[in-house]
Amino acid sequence: MSDYRRVRIPGAKYFFTASLADRLSDLLVREVEHLRAAFAVTQRERPFWCDAFVVLPDHLHAIWTLPPGDADYSTRWGAIKSRFRRRVLGAGKLGCNPILRLLVKLPAP
Repeated sequence: MSDYRRVRIPGAKYFFTASLADRLSDLLVREVEHLRAAFAVTQRERPFWCDAFVVLPDHLHAIWTLPPGDADYSTRWGAIKSRFRRRVLGAGKLGCNPILRLLVKLPAP
């Protein structure tokens, strides 16, 4: 089992890469409206600033700045991934689990 060390600095800026388990899929661009909706609901529930967001067919990159005193990016990503999965499966557009794997880079200085 991997031993991940996650940096958690309240109010920091983080760079993320999230990829589909199936790197040959184009699910993220094909179902970008579901991704946008999942992102928007999560951002309303647990506010944060999205500095940049790039969606490619099988992965995405994002830069977020969390609010002062808040370092909980993992709950936000969990909600986005869960909502996206439910929306895509609910629309009957996928026969398998669109798992997004998340890689977190160190916060910018």
